[in-house]
Amino acid sequence: METVNAMKLHTMDEVAEMLRKSPAQLRWMRHNGTGPKSAKLGGRVMYREQDVIDWVNAAFEVEAS
Repeated sequence: METVNAMKLHTMDEVAEMLRKSPAQLRWMRHNGTGPKSAKLGGRVMYREQDVIDWVNAAFEVEAS
């Protein structure tokens, strides 16, 4: 059986605040597949902190190219 590493999870509102976006903008990004990875857990959309960080870092790498 595989174990899951401890990770910090964030709600859509928390991630929207981190990214300085409105929750509606983040929902639209999720709908279009242009935002950070997310999953529905217990009926709520949740984001792993590392996925949000990776998504931001990837955006900076594209701009630098």
